Amino acid sequence: MFAVLKTGGKQYKVQAGDILRVEKLAANAGDKVQFNEILMVGGDSVTVGAPTVAGAAVQAEVIAQIKGEKVIHYVKRRRKHSSQRTKGHRQQLTLLRVTEVLASGADKSGVAPAVGTADARRAAHNGGAAAKAAE
Repeated sequence: MFAVLKTGGKQYKVQAGDILRVEKLAANAGDKVQFNEILMVGGDSVTVGAPTVAGAAVQAEVIAQIKGEKVIHYVKRRRKHSSQRTKGHRQQLTLLRVTEVLASGADKSGVAPAVGTADARRAAHNGGAAAKAAE
């Protein structure tokens, strides 16, 4: 059985046992996470979501938080300007091992949903504002 999931603005076709590198998630090594944005589930019969498949999920175990390869961005202005600039960047990634593809029953599994770091920061920020407003 396979599934197409969406996380970090990208789509991944996965099945049990696959190892993925996705945008950084707010989870530690050894944690189990669940992806609930499933666009398609396949196997004996194919189910395509509109836009997502209700009740479907992909569960995965976090192996490690890693960095991607270094990307060099080099800019050179030619002729009279004679300026140049070099920038490097390493993307923060999360290494995952897919453990299970669920076609239904995702809400009863009890596994924490996979949340990106930007979402986690936003929730913490909004939660802090709500706590101050309650006082």
